[in-house]
Formats: sequence, structure tokens, C-alpha cells
Amino acid sequence: MTSLSPADAERLRLAFQRCRDMEGTLNEQLRAYADAGREIFPAYGAAVDRLVVRLSENGGGENAPRPGEAMPPFMLPDENGKLIALPSLLERGPTAVMFFRGHWCPYCRLNVRAVTEAHDRITAMGAQIVAIMPETQEYSEKFKAESGAPFPVLTDLDNGYALSLNLVIWLGTEIQQLLSYQDMAKFHGNDGWVLPIPAVFVVGRDSMVKARFVDPDFRRRMEIDDLLAALEGASWER
Repeated sequence: MTSLSPADAERLRLAFQRCRDMEGTLNEQLRAYADAGREIFPAYGAAVDRLVVRLSENGGGENAPRPGEAMPPFMLPDENGKLIALPSLLERGPTAVMFFRGHWCPYCRLNVRAVTEAHDRITAMGAQIVAIMPETQEYSEKFKAESGAPFPVLTDLDNGYALSLNLVIWLGTEIQQLLSYQDMAKFHGNDGWVLPIPAVFVVGRDSMVKARFVDPDFRRRMEIDDLLAALEGASWER
């Protein structure tokens, strides 16, 4: 089993740029990148397929908060070290709480870019976004700067909050070997190789979940139109 070669890393970088700039929905971009990745780095694509099967068979993410349930509160540091609490966000309006794998993940970069492009429409309806990832402040700051995200990027060190939501998964030794070119221990401040399942929870002012997207296949994300519709619905509630 081999890691990614420098030549293939460059091919993936160019594929990412093509998918980022293509016309289409977020999930069309994600599928295009997944197809390119499968061609360039087939061992990883096959390993991810096996990981997704394992997670699905074990109900990965199924026990995360559902619509109609209360969203557990959090208080986490943003990219500047300022503590951000969910109750204070909800005082200003409905909030989409979004979990990302990390700054290194191309699917997360495509996802955050699409959300950033929709941000003006989101704020116009009185709603807001907050991103959560398990990386240290250095890398949450990098993620925010590179994406141009105008919303907070919070550090959930050691996945403490994600664990409370039943979102945390262990990648397994096969994925670890294939991703050995990524310095996860440095990114996370630990060598546990655990990540959150990418997820979105649209939370109303009453702290109740109005909509959610949880998929153990990180190559799929909540479509932007669905996110906007859920936030708009929540913004009408008082």
C-alpha cells in the first residue's frame, strides 16, 4: 500500500482547481472531484468506499441530533481564540452548525467555498453560519483565510463536542497509511486519527434542530439550496 506520489498530488491539485471553477451545484463539483481522485489515486478511493460501508453498517451519525430535538450547547474558541457559545449565536438568529474534517480536505474546501458564496443570502434572511473542525487554532485560521469565510471557524480539540453528538469516527489503519503524507498529529494536536462526520444542523432560536444533513460518506454534503431553504424556514419561526 502506497501513499500519494508528488506527481499525483499535483494532478489532484489541478483536478481540485478544475472542479472548484466548474459550473454546477456543490454536489456536482464534489462528484467530479471524487471521480478525478478515483482515477488519480485509486487505492484511496477504494479504501474510502470500504470505510463508508463500515460506517453505514454501524449506523455512523444516525444517533446525532434530529429535527425536533434540542441541539446541545457548545462554547468553543474561534480562529482568534475568542470563545463562541451557541446560545449567544441563537440570540441573533437561526444558525447552521457545520462540521468539517479539516483544512487539508478538498471536499471541505469545496463545501466551505460554496457556503461562503451564499453567505450574503444567508445573512439577508437573518441567519448565520458557524464552522467546527478538530484542528488547532493555527489551522482553523488557515482554513478561514484560504476560503475567505466570513463566519467563525471553531476548534473542537480532541473532537469533544462532536463526540457528544455521536459524530466521531476512527479512520482505520488503511486510511492512515494512504493519508500518511498529511501531518494529522500536527493538525489535531494528537495522533488519534479520528474525525467528525461532516454534518450540518440548522438550529432555530429556540435551540431546536430544524433540519440536519449527516452522511458517513464525506464526499457528499448538504446542497446549498437545501441549506438556504432550511435557514429560511427557521428564520420565519419566532
